[in-house]
Amino acid sequence: METISWQDFEKVELRAGTILEVRDFAKAKKPAYQLIIDLGDEIGIKQSSAQITKLYTKGELVGKQVICVTNFPPRQIANFISEVLVTGFVLSDGEVVLSSIERAVPNGTKLA
Repeated sequence: METISWQDFEKVELRAGTILEVRDFAKAKKPAYQLIIDLGDEIGIKQSSAQITKLYTKGELVGKQVICVTNFPPRQIANFISEVLVTGFVLSDGEVVLSSIERAVPNGTKLA
């Protein structure tokens, strides 16, 4: 495993956000959702694509707080621009379990 410095870690903007809306992403190569996420006043509403359709329903995702990387450049996936990366743990079968927040925090709060 490669080590990084504290300064490297500080460059990654990990922020709390609440999923407001979930849409099917029919044009994605692999099954995915389009997520609309509220990241607070400073960052605003952003969108992301997430390949989490096997472990999560759209209904259980709405209102869920997640941890997002907010300072990656936007990435085009099919006809959709993903603006943030929703973080999760990749299991041995390739499925992703979202990293989540144990207690509610204000949207946009930075992970330290």
